[in-house]
Amino acid sequence: MLENYLPIAIFVIIAVVLGLLMLGLGFLFGKGAKTKAKLSPYECGFEEFEDARIPFDVRYYLVAILFIIFDLEIAFLFPWAIALDQIGHVGLISMVIFLFVLVIGFVYEWNKGALDWD
Repeated sequence: MLENYLPIAIFVIIAVVLGLLMLGLGFLFGKGAKTKAKLSPYECGFEEFEDARIPFDVRYYLVAILFIIFDLEIAFLFPWAIALDQIGHVGLISMVIFLFVLVIGFVYEWNKGALDWD
């Protein structure tokens, strides 16, 4: 019974060894200078250890909603397109309703100015 798990164990051991080897090579040959610019926050739009009640731009969340809209659309369109001949008219109507709801969300984002990159 245990011999069935031998290939998985070998794979896990090789993955851990390669991962540790890559990390070690990065620490050995990488430039570890910690400058103020490298330690500053990024991609979030505001400092991380300030007062929690500071106002920040709502467009950050609008962009996240926009990403979710397009991500969901693509995630549901691929299986739908593959099984289109098997699901028939009911599947077609349900996907049209789904896409209509996504378009409503997209129009809302557009009206809120999420697509205006200033």
